[in-house]
Amino acid sequence: MTDITKCIKDLKQRFEDKVSTSASVLNQHGHDESWHLCAPPDAVLFAATSDDVVQCAKICSRYKVPIIPFGTGSSMEGNVNALFGGISIDTSQMNTILAINAADMDCEVEAGVTREQLNQYLRDQGLFFPVDPGANASLGGMAATRASGTTTVKYGSMRENVIGLEVVLADGTLINTGGRARKSSSGYDLTRLFVGSEGTLGIVTKLLLRLHPVPEMILAMSAHFPTIEAAVELTCEIMQAGLPVARVELLDELAIKAINNYSKTEFPLAPTLLFEFHGNSATVSEVADMVQELCDEYGANAVSRATSQEDRKRIWNARHNLAFAERTLRPGTETFVTDVAVPVSCLPAAISAAKADLKKIDLIAPLSGHVGDGNFHFVLLINREDPHEIELAEKFHDRLINNALRLGGTVSGEHGIGMGKIDHFNTEHGEAISVMRRIKHSLDPDGLLNPGKLFT
Repeated sequence: MTDITKCIKDLKQRFEDKVSTSASVLNQHGHDESWHLCAPPDAVLFAATSDDVVQCAKICSRYKVPIIPFGTGSSMEGNVNALFGGISIDTSQMNTILAINAADMDCEVEAGVTREQLNQYLRDQGLFFPVDPGANASLGGMAATRASGTTTVKYGSMRENVIGLEVVLADGTLINTGGRARKSSSGYDLTRLFVGSEGTLGIVTKLLLRLHPVPEMILAMSAHFPTIEAAVELTCEIMQAGLPVARVELLDELAIKAINNYSKTEFPLAPTLLFEFHGNSATVSEVADMVQELCDEYGANAVSRATSQEDRKRIWNARHNLAFAERTLRPGTETFVTDVAVPVSCLPAAISAAKADLKKIDLIAPLSGHVGDGNFHFVLLINREDPHEIELAEKFHDRLINNALRLGGTVSGEHGIGMGKIDHFNTEHGEAISVMRRIKHSLDPDGLLNPGKLFT
C-alpha cells in the first residue's frame, strides 16, 4: 500500500464523506482559470472547520503527502494545480462571517467567505471591503495571492487590508498572526509573510480584515481617446497631480469591442479610461471636473458620467465580464493572460513597446489595466493545438516581463507566481530567492505545501 493510499484511507476514516476521490471533483480541483493544463490531486477534503484543516495536515505530514489549498479556483497562474498529486483542501464550506466590529471598522471571517458575500452582509452597516479583483474569489485565496484589482489605487491590495490571520502550518500547528490594534511593534510581521505566499508556507483558515466606510457619493466616468498613448499619459498626469481617484481602468479598442459584443453595450471603439471617484458630493464633483478638463486637454472625444447605482453597475459589470468577453474575439481559443506592473511614470513606455511587439506577431491580444497603480494585462487568444502560436505567446510574454523588469517593475502585479512564472520570479529577486527558500524550508521542511509553486 503506497503512502498516498494510506493517507487517503486515514482521511476517509477521520472525515468520512468530507473526502472525495470522484474523477469529476479531482479534475475540478486540478486547475484554475489559467491556460495551464489540469493537474488533479489524489483526493479532495471539503474542510468545514479549522480543526479539519489541522487534522488533515497532521495526517498528510505523517505520510509526506502534498497539500494544496483551494478556495474558488479563480486564480490565474496555475496556483491550485496539484503538480505532484496529494490532497486538495477545499475551504469553500468554511464560509462563516464570525464578527463585524463596526466601531473599529474591522471584521473576522473564515477563509471560504467570498468578497461579494462579505459586502452583501455589510450592506446595512455603512461599511464595505474594497479589494475587488473582479472574480468573486474567496478571501483566503485573495490573501494567499496578495490579490488587488480595480480599487487598489485608493484602498490598497490585500497586503494593506489583511490585519491578521489564522494559519495552519505543514505539520498541523495552528497559529495566529497580527491583531485588531491599529498598530503594533511587537515582533516579526508574520501576517504579511503569509499574505502572498500562495499556500507554500501555510493554509489560511481565518482572516481579520480592515473595512472602510461607504462613501457619501460615488461617481463613475468614462472617457474615450484618439490614441492609447494619450490615455496612458493622462493617467500619469492624474496620479502625479495626486488627484484622489478610486479607480482608473484602461481598455484598448479590442477590449472595448469584446465588451460591446458580450455585454451589449455601445461604448465608442476607442482607447478608454473608466474612472470612479469616492467622497462627499462637493469633493467628488470638484475632482471629476478637474479630471474631465484634463481629458479634454488630451483629446477625449466623449466623456460621460454615471452617478446612479444602476448606471455604475452597468459600467463595472461590463468591465468585470471582460474575461468572458475577450473570448468572443476569437471563439474556440484559450486565453493566455499576462500580468505585469511598472512604476506609473513608465506606463507609456511599457505599453507602447508591448503594442509594437504585438504588431510583429499577429496575435489577437486585448489590453486592460489597473493603470492607476501601473498594472496592466494583455490577454493573448491562442489555439492550444498550434505549437507555433504557443511559442509566439510565450516569447511575447518573456519580452513583456523582461521589459517590465528593466523599467523597475515586477513580473506579477496581482496574479502571483504559481507554476507559470518561476523562472521570471528568480530573475526578479536574484539572491533574495535563497532567503525565501530558507523561510520555506524552516516552515515546511518536507516541501509538502503546494509544491511546484514559486520554487522549482
